[in-house]
Amino acid sequence: MRFTSEQRLDDGVLERGFTLGEIPGILWTPASAPAPLILLGHPGGLPAMYPRLAARARHCVAEGFAAATIELPGAGERPRSAAAEQARADLRRALAAGEPVGDDIVEALVRPLVDAAVPEWRGALDALLALPGIGGPVGYSGGVIAVGLRLAVVEPRIRAAVLFAGSFVPRSMFDEARQVTIPLLVLLQWDDEGNDRQLALDLFDAFGSPEKTLHANMGGHTGVPGFEGDDANRFFARHLKPAAART
Repeated sequence: MRFTSEQRLDDGVLERGFTLGEIPGILWTPASAPAPLILLGHPGGLPAMYPRLAARARHCVAEGFAAATIELPGAGERPRSAAAEQARADLRRALAAGEPVGDDIVEALVRPLVDAAVPEWRGALDALLALPGIGGPVGYSGGVIAVGLRLAVVEPRIRAAVLFAGSFVPRSMFDEARQVTIPLLVLLQWDDEGNDRQLALDLFDAFGSPEKTLHANMGGHTGVPGFEGDDANRFFARHLKPAAART
């Protein structure tokens, strides 16, 4: 890991850009240490996503967490995959025409992304937890929900997850969902124009976690109410902090 930039934000949060090989990322840390770590998932394109990611990160840091994110394969300035671009075009065409999105499109778009992204997230986690002032346990917050699902199954350092049900999941991954056992908070926008609501509900039903909660709010994809950030912080505080450290 190599740090490429550093700035102190107006609320005292330290924000550092980094690269991990060819993968760009951002780390936000509080003044107090050690801090449990929240991995911030997103749909890709760090420059475009930065305002939303920074707001989410600062909200986490205000609760005493560190927060970090990395760029997804094929997003931002990273090399594109011709197969993924074709699948994305097929998805957009189906949505624009009001047609059902076929399982073949979802499989072609999402599973290769999951297969490529999850090892990178695990490598980033190795590097982040080796830094002074950052410790476990670890939480995952955001999307792509299929990436969070896979991480919840294969990464034992992740102890709780807030998953954004705003992207498609291959039906072939539902067996993996049944293997998830960590506490989950799933956020669903009821009127999400680019998501399959019934698939999201079916996925929630499939999760094997003994503790799982669904928050469904009215509105489109980017209309998640601000209070959900407070609920997410309380959720992570319950599962990532010892009782004496909770505020």
